[in-house]
Amino acid sequence: MPSYGSRGTCTGVTYVSPPMDSYDGRMGTSRRLGLLFTAVIAGAALVAVEALAGAPLLAIAVVALAVVAVAVFASRRPARQAASLLAALRDAETCRYAEPLPEDGSELVGQVERMRCQLRDAATGQHSLDVVLDSMLDAVLVTDDEGRITRSNAAAVRLLGWSAAEFEGRSLASLVAEQERRKFSLIRAREETREYTLISQSGSLVPVALSGSRIAAEHRGVPAGCIFVGHDITERRRAEQRVRFLARHDSLTQIPNRLEFQHLLQQAIARSRRTSTRVALCYLDLDRFKDVNDSFGHAAGDQTLGILSDRLARIAPPDSRVGRLAGDEFALFIENLPLQDAGARLTIIARQVLGELSRAFYLNENEVYLTVSIGIAICDEVSDNTIDLIRNADTAMYHAKQSGGGDFAFYDPQMNASTVERLVLKSKLRRSLELNEFVVLYQPKVELATGRLAGAEALLRWRLPGHGDIAPTIFIPLAEQTGLIQPIGEWVLRRVCSDYRRWHARVAEPGRISINLSLRQLQQASFITQFAAVFREYDVAPERLELEITETTLMSNAPRTMQVLEELRELGIRLSIDDFGTGYSSLSALQQMPVQTLKIDQSFVRDVSTDPEDATLVRTIIEMGHNLGLEVVAEGVETEEQSEFLRGQGCNYGQGLLFGQPMTADAFLALLQSGGGAASRPTG
Repeated sequence: MPSYGSRGTCTGVTYVSPPMDSYDGRMGTSRRLGLLFTAVIAGAALVAVEALAGAPLLAIAVVALAVVAVAVFASRRPARQAASLLAALRDAETCRYAEPLPEDGSELVGQVERMRCQLRDAATGQHSLDVVLDSMLDAVLVTDDEGRITRSNAAAVRLLGWSAAEFEGRSLASLVAEQERRKFSLIRAREETREYTLISQSGSLVPVALSGSRIAAEHRGVPAGCIFVGHDITERRRAEQRVRFLARHDSLTQIPNRLEFQHLLQQAIARSRRTSTRVALCYLDLDRFKDVNDSFGHAAGDQTLGILSDRLARIAPPDSRVGRLAGDEFALFIENLPLQDAGARLTIIARQVLGELSRAFYLNENEVYLTVSIGIAICDEVSDNTIDLIRNADTAMYHAKQSGGGDFAFYDPQMNASTVERLVLKSKLRRSLELNEFVVLYQPKVELATGRLAGAEALLRWRLPGHGDIAPTIFIPLAEQTGLIQPIGEWVLRRVCSDYRRWHARVAEPGRISINLSLRQLQQASFITQFAAVFREYDVAPERLELEITETTLMSNAPRTMQVLEELRELGIRLSIDDFGTGYSSLSALQQMPVQTLKIDQSFVRDVSTDPEDATLVRTIIEMGHNLGLEVVAEGVETEEQSEFLRGQGCNYGQGLLFGQPMTADAFLALLQSGGGAASRPTG
């Protein structure tokens, strides 16, 4: 029977060596020694190969086998042990770790067996490490103590585009962007987490958060290198940049917002002081922009603002910046203006802006024309800071808007007084209803053919203590701006209905009373319901009232206006176009509107008896109104000559100082009771 050595195990596997009888007969002592030296040489070669291949554990094991072989030779062990060693070396050389080794009970074979098991476990651990590193989403780079990369994972390859072979031997610092490379420190990078910009294989820049740590060897704690983990922060950087951009730019128009614009303006003012030049500010506000939102919706309003900002940016002169300050308010500052004659250049710029913005805006296939009001302020010794310059330009802009809009105005210090007064009136207007400061006066309306008193127009007055009567042309725009026009309008309607009920209790026919209607009231959702409720509350027939709407109001948002006017007519209320001839309504549009009366503006009536052109115009309006089946009222009649001309042209009614000044409700009742006519001149 052949002889077998003792059995041995390695990680649960039992190994049995093959029969060794054949070795005894065929191998002499010199042959065995030669093979032993061959094993030593092979072990040394394996040391070099495995060390270069990055498997130090395998190299150490082979060296250990070689040392054992020398010891065997020196002690002249039996040939059977040397043969077993040779087989072990060959197994190590060919990596046949799973094949059994001969068991002869010797200590040498047991040591070899244990080392081979360790080699196999090391190889398995190395593979597991590769799997773990490559499964990480963050880039991993392993370097030696000098910062040269010795290992990289799949995420690093994907992030920077270098292959694993291209990474190897490359300095970690060489991956850092050039502008940051001089400040890069390997020691700092492995001790704290910092943000760096790395260069990819394509040359693009990749921001990362880099964390590092030292790797210690198994023995004696000697540092063996460093490991770095890089987290891609590209998306976070983009989000941060977006947040910073939106903090200083308008999200709708992408131009500087008020904060950024003021910052840029302050820098421009500082530069102008150093260069002995001037800076000017143009403050722009869209006229009646709310009509766009009410007519076409807020999406169309946003589209309008976007178009406006694009046009401003396109025509803005060199050395200028455009910004959106709030809502429909924009600003443009111009640098490097000469100390002299800056106004001439600013006038040219303002006219260019007005011309560009007067072109049609196409909103949802609708052609819309808008105008802007521009206020201009020049930085000087008085207004030499951002706050004063913006305030002065804003003041000039309101001055241009009060003149009708679609124009520009240069700031004048005298404008401040009117601005302060306007602010005071705004604050006082809010309490005017509570303090009962409003009154309604009635101006008689006379039938020209007979002189009969046919009714009156209700005129609202604000009697502000310490200021006297405030003209409607002043406080009505303020009421519209502050939203107070709706409660004020309801108060007027209630007052007129209350007065009419009192008159009708004493006079059989008080006539028809006209009330002016604001565009803001017409746009109110509950407008019709509110009017109907007031009529029922005071038991006044809607036919006894007539609502006067300006020509501009009539043509604003024509579809919506047409719908509301139809509902008013169905309610029984008569409708009148006030100040006819001052707007832009066409004859075809007039034919479609459910109106019953035309009122000729007093500007045409004033010179009707002396100016042939005005006479022709008034004659044409009267004829056109009659052709459309409308009654015609002339306002501002102050002389008998005017009255006679209007009567001769067939004008139905007249209204003005010739027939009576605006009077109180009690005075108008007295006029009704006296049967007052064209000759009456009572005052309230």
